[in-house]
Amino acid sequence: MHSKRGGRPATVATAAAVGTVAVGLLTAFVGTDAGASAASRHPGWEQSVRAARAGQDAAAPAQKRSGAGRAKPKAPPRKVSRTISHHAAAGGRAVSLTLDDGPHPEWTPRTLDLLRQYHVKATFCLIGPNAERHPGLVKRIVAEGHRLCDHSVDHDTGMDHKSADYQKRQILDAKRMIDKASGGAPVHYYRAPGGAFTPTSRRVAAEHGMRPLGWIVDPGDWQLPGTDAIVRHAKEQVEDGAVLLFHDGGGDRSETYQALRRLLPWLKSQGYGFSFPKS
Repeated sequence: MHSKRGGRPATVATAAAVGTVAVGLLTAFVGTDAGASAASRHPGWEQSVRAARAGQDAAAPAQKRSGAGRAKPKAPPRKVSRTISHHAAAGGRAVSLTLDDGPHPEWTPRTLDLLRQYHVKATFCLIGPNAERHPGLVKRIVAEGHRLCDHSVDHDTGMDHKSADYQKRQILDAKRMIDKASGGAPVHYYRAPGGAFTPTSRRVAAEHGMRPLGWIVDPGDWQLPGTDAIVRHAKEQVEDGAVLLFHDGGGDRSETYQALRRLLPWLKSQGYGFSFPKS
């Protein structure tokens, strides 16, 4: 669900292993009565233990220097603007279709089929737990050339009245869920539920490679006004470069689906192309 606000612009290893075994055996022996006796009879015994320990300590940094066993470091997040994107990247007579609140087990697959039929690429703004429940759909979205957007964990439209820590958790926990569901595909955008962006949420998103994403065209499909009303509102609001807001999740989206069946060919007949939002 969306409010109307916020939508428009405003070898070393072997040595280490041997050293570890030696330290274990020597230390264990020293801890026994026999070990204590041996230490008194052989003053060099404790020095041997210390030397073994020193060898182990020396081997550990060397192993780290060699890079053995280390995971490949992740690439840093891409640098993006904190400003809210409202327009298509292609410019000109292009629009950007975005779909919120999925993935949904019924309406997301049907929407994907429709997009494939009309050769349209879209951006899917996913709720974290929904992505977690339907990883196959998230992977399909990516495989068919669409983009991913973080739409928070709980779709809390009052996030702009919550603490900075709360906002950060909502954004980053959702991103982790989407990352896992997609197999690590890029999450290009963050859309605040209801458009409730704050300086904090925009900063957190941008620092993690996600451009804040708004909209210009909101036909109100989330209010279930009927297919005819959705189509009429979209036609009245559309303009060059606009980001369009629709929903494939959050309940019964039959009206949205039927509206898109009419709007996608109409937009093309009016000379509109489709592009991803500016990122």
